Amino acid sequence: MAQVELVKLREEDREQFIVDNQEAFNYGALEEFGRRDDHFEEDGQIISRATIEQSIDSGEAYRIVCDHQNVGGVILKVEGERGNLEILFVSPRVHSNGIGYAAWCKVEKLYPKVKVWETVTPYFEKRNIHFYVNRCGFHIVEFYNSHHPDPNDPEISEQINEQFPDGMFRFEKRME
Repeated sequence: MAQVELVKLREEDREQFIVDNQEAFNYGALEEFGRRDDHFEEDGQIISRATIEQSIDSGEAYRIVCDHQNVGGVILKVEGERGNLEILFVSPRVHSNGIGYAAWCKVEKLYPKVKVWETVTPYFEKRNIHFYVNRCGFHIVEFYNSHHPDPNDPEISEQINEQFPDGMFRFEKRME
């Protein structure tokens, strides 16, 4: 397993964190759909600056560091025994090296009181689905789409349906 550290995001690295996050998310969409992708939130970005900033401001953001290099990031929201993985990204330059999995293992150790982790990903993100289910032990528990929106957040559901009309998977991992 790759040796990584989770380092609390520093204000002076915030801008680069956002840029790196957008690069990683765009890579997945372009890999799946090519240049004809229409799943962008804003100005050619799969994930908007506003979405990332809101996640940073309302959660805990960490840089994923490997060999003294920033190679990704993670944003978490933890409330008691429930944790929400808002964002996890790894630079496309270092994909398939176990960095994402190693980072996730660090997250679990960092928050041992969390009993249930949750996250979502678009239906087309095959790498993410494989990662969450086959590597990290999450289970797909719901499929949000126009016929079944997220009942906890109707406003976000409307935005998600516009951006990802084919749906989003919701994952859970129950810790033992």
